[in-house]
Amino acid sequence: MPRTLVTGGAGFLGSHLCEHLLDQGHSVIAMDNLLTGSTSNIAHLQNHAAFKFVKHNVTEYIQCDGPVDYVLHFASPASPKDYLELPIQTLKVGAIGTHKALGLAKDKGAVFLLASTSEVYGDPQKHPQKEDYWGHVNPVGPRGVYDEAKRFAEALTMAYHRYHGLSTRIVRIFNTYGPRMRPNDGRAIPSFVPQALNNEAITIFGDGSQTRSFCYVDDLIEGIYRLLMSDHHEPVNIGNPREMTIKELAETIIKVTGSRSTLQLNPLPEDDPKVRQPDIDKAMTVLGWEPRVGLEEGLAKTIEWFKKALKPD
Repeated sequence: MPRTLVTGGAGFLGSHLCEHLLDQGHSVIAMDNLLTGSTSNIAHLQNHAAFKFVKHNVTEYIQCDGPVDYVLHFASPASPKDYLELPIQTLKVGAIGTHKALGLAKDKGAVFLLASTSEVYGDPQKHPQKEDYWGHVNPVGPRGVYDEAKRFAEALTMAYHRYHGLSTRIVRIFNTYGPRMRPNDGRAIPSFVPQALNNEAITIFGDGSQTRSFCYVDDLIEGIYRLLMSDHHEPVNIGNPREMTIKELAETIIKVTGSRSTLQLNPLPEDDPKVRQPDIDKAMTVLGWEPRVGLEEGLAKTIEWFKKALKPD
């Protein structure tokens, strides 16, 4: 039974990843300081014999007794709302936290996987985004704390691969949605769905013409696991290439929920990307992966989860 450490294991993606790893026969240690994660995301795993939760800030030394076969570094605030409110913590977990997690992987002889992001492409001047595009990032803008933290994390991961011979993987994650997202965390779907369910105005930044590509969480986790099990050490985009405007997304959510919501336009935040669409040729070729869950199907599952999560106790 492989033994796997997941930093950020109580977060949205981390909890789904822990679940999938357990299903694949791994023994899993979820490590999280619960800054943006929650033990409610992993409550259903707590009685699993092969699962353990450790509350720890990974910018501090990571102590882990016994063998470790895989280290997956998912710890980080991930929504604009979070990393704008927690800029120093975001930079520290991207830099120091990545260094600590890499150090553990090196000490244990483990495979290391970094959860990077499409935000390394910034406000892209090439579309769609391929892995060989270096990006267009404002390093001193408000979003730079997340973009540059992840870019540094990628550079550090590649340095460990080249200098120490560490077996590494880098996944560039595009917009993902599904159950266990925090309501109103600032991202589009967890903002729009509660508003639609309450028949409130759906608040859109800008005129809604900016585009995103939304991948259902089960598809994303399958792609990440395939990358982990591969021997490919260069970055790989994992996301859904179906591009749509934010306005189209809001209208789809209104349709799926049967809501009476209208659209409300607000000013566009600084450095908000105008377009975002992954080129997934590498994932298809190297991993044999592509997304399977359609938007309306994924939204229906996500909306059902939000209905339960938003019910008063």
